[in-house]
Amino acid sequence: MTFVVTEPCIKCKYTDCVEVCPVDCFYEGPNFLVIHPDECIDCALCEPECPVNAIYSEDELPEKYQEYLELNTKLSAKWENISAQIDAPADADDWVGVENKRQYLEE
Repeated sequence: MTFVVTEPCIKCKYTDCVEVCPVDCFYEGPNFLVIHPDECIDCALCEPECPVNAIYSEDELPEKYQEYLELNTKLSAKWENISAQIDAPADADDWVGVENKRQYLEE
């Protein structure tokens, strides 16, 4: 099983989750983070650290976010690994709580 980063992360990209990951399974894109499913050890440390509640365990993934399991797999294969916390985008707070952000995902 793996954990999955979902839509609330788009354009927020807080990296609190990255800081606590013991296996460095996060990958960074222009405005979103993903978890590599083959590297995730299902430790669950990242989930409570996400300030926008964007991370779910695979078996608790809401129906509306099912496509994000495949997106995490696909994008983690092409994006760079991130292993330390960095500053969030300057406008990240403006995007917290915004619904239907999928269209803004930069792959």
